[in-house]
Amino acid sequence: MSDSSVSDSLRQRLQRWESRPEVGPSLREKRRLAAAMRVVIERLVQTDAPEAELAAAADALERYAERLATHPRPNRYEGFAETSNAGDTAGFFDHSPLIGLANPLSPPLELRADPDRVRVHGRGVFGAPYEGPPGNVHGGYVAAAFDEVLGFANALSGTPGMTGSLTVRYRAPTPLYTELRFEARYLRSEGRKIFTEGRLYAGEKLCAEAEGLFIAVPTERFRQLYEERQKREKAGS
Repeated sequence: MSDSSVSDSLRQRLQRWESRPEVGPSLREKRRLAAAMRVVIERLVQTDAPEAELAAAADALERYAERLATHPRPNRYEGFAETSNAGDTAGFFDHSPLIGLANPLSPPLELRADPDRVRVHGRGVFGAPYEGPPGNVHGGYVAAAFDEVLGFANALSGTPGMTGSLTVRYRAPTPLYTELRFEARYLRSEGRKIFTEGRLYAGEKLCAEAEGLFIAVPTERFRQLYEERQKREKAGS
């Protein structure tokens, strides 16, 4: 596949994700279940509920976990779990731990690109499960969010890649329960190296800045990773 066809394909995938196409009933309910689980996680880390109520909830969840185990788990991987790898839209975006609507670990963040396909804007709110310093987001989650946001900017280069280095400068505490704003952009490519940068704001307060270096990875390498994943799943089934 030529570089130009790879570039066109990735841009089309990002555009389809940004338009949030209609999804089937199963994925719609999976997203709803993930949203409900986010609320449970949020309230669980803060609750002082009595032992009996917590035990009843744990029993119910353990039963449901067993029930889920009875359903087949497709032996496929739809895309990748982060935007920098630019896999198929529904698969990797829904499973992403930062922006996936079907992943209860995700806040989730919302990302979009400007029409110039160079700048990226993101927004999201982190609650109690992500707390580090009192009332503020754990720095590790800030870094993870930057990795996703800058990865999105990397994908705008038209070349899938993996994080080579991520430098984060924390300027001020990042507050919980506050809509945060990310701004990022693709800077340039030098051979296999792709450079991006971004900033994180709470209102007008600059909370953090980041620089990302991504390394372009050939399509064949992603295919190899996919095949290795299939072998591990088959061995574990």
